Amino acid sequence: MNETSAESRSPISTASSGFLFRLLRRLVSVRPEEVAAVGWSWLYIFAVLSSYYIMRPIRDQMGVAGGVNNLQWLFMGTLGGMLLLSVPFGFLVKTLPRTRFIPITYRFFAAVILLFALALHWADPAQTVWVGRIFFIWVSVFNLFVVSIFWALIVDIFNSEDGKRLFGFIAAGATIGAIVGSGFTASLARYVPTTFLLIWSVMLLEVAVFSVRRLSRQSAKLHTRPAAEAAETPIGGNAIAGITHPFKTAYLFNVSLFLLLFAITSTFLYFQQAGIVSRSFHDRGAQTAFFASVDLAVNVLTLVVQLFLTGRIVRTVGVGPTLAFLPALTIIGFGALAVVPTLVSLVAFQVLRRSGDYAVARPTREVLYTVVAREDRYKAKSFIDTVVYRGGDQVGAWSFTLLSWLGFGRVTSPSWCAARHRVAAPCRQVHSRACALDGWCLE
Repeated sequence: MNETSAESRSPISTASSGFLFRLLRRLVSVRPEEVAAVGWSWLYIFAVLSSYYIMRPIRDQMGVAGGVNNLQWLFMGTLGGMLLLSVPFGFLVKTLPRTRFIPITYRFFAAVILLFALALHWADPAQTVWVGRIFFIWVSVFNLFVVSIFWALIVDIFNSEDGKRLFGFIAAGATIGAIVGSGFTASLARYVPTTFLLIWSVMLLEVAVFSVRRLSRQSAKLHTRPAAEAAETPIGGNAIAGITHPFKTAYLFNVSLFLLLFAITSTFLYFQQAGIVSRSFHDRGAQTAFFASVDLAVNVLTLVVQLFLTGRIVRTVGVGPTLAFLPALTIIGFGALAVVPTLVSLVAFQVLRRSGDYAVARPTREVLYTVVAREDRYKAKSFIDTVVYRGGDQVGAWSFTLLSWLGFGRVTSPSWCAARHRVAAPCRQVHSRACALDGWCLE
């Protein structure tokens, strides 16, 4: 059935004359019966990413305040948190329908965030450092879980062909949420207490919970997945299937390997960025604002690509070649850093790479899960998106620590190093040995 005939027979084909449908058709190849599902998807992921991006700069600042040299331990704690939550989440998926286990999971995260808000409000400066380290771990766990659950529901509603058309556009809702969240924190971080920002983050999670049931009801109208009655029954299976299936299935194993390698290289860049910020900004509010500003730049670029290019790229060149874009960009970026190891080149690479992931690689990668068993869409996908990803963080974090110990320091601005040693020449030319001892120049 072609797209035109499908629209003409749709029971809500009158939506084609509506303003929203006409607007969407200019941006993405959407069908009339899909408009409501796309709209709820947008609200859902907008709320989730706004919530996270309000907390992300706070988390990054607390990671810096806790000591850049301790980041590898925080990443290890994050991996442990992922492992601890995988089995209970698998049990929820096994025993409850999606309209129950998703709200329960989100409200659990919201309750813990409120506890952190109280702890930060009452903690003294010394206690704040330790609360901040635990908060860093928790937000890192929160981020991957809540986003993974969103995409699990999306791939349970839309099929593979739908995903090629719509996932890039749906991901734009995440980007707008990230822009709003990071902009909110960037503008208020210096003027309001952290507790206020965390409460707003919790309120946005409740908006996400509100959207889950509305979005789930749309699956029966799309006629691409099981009927609503079947979709809202417990998935069943084994509570630890999410842990075992990625190692039993070649398809899921390859997806895991792709994500693992991406996480390793992302961690290298994150450590570079954290080190530079700790040296360049001494005020906590300024550090938080800087992280938020970088997030804002990433998300503006991502939004432009998602709205106008992602769907067209995937449908034109296919899923495989589209996924190959990010590894190619990574090779070029690290090559550029080797030649020009400066703050400007590092930030440019970070912005381009993260934008490429959010705008192109992430929505395309989600299409891969539309063809797996329903149990794997929630259990195995959750394990891959959380534990495997954070496992890559661990490999990257400890590899970076080892390289630094062997004498390969972090990239920094030559002008900063020159100023530290009261000379005008860049550290790489004259004072590279002294700066290397500080651990802030690349030999």
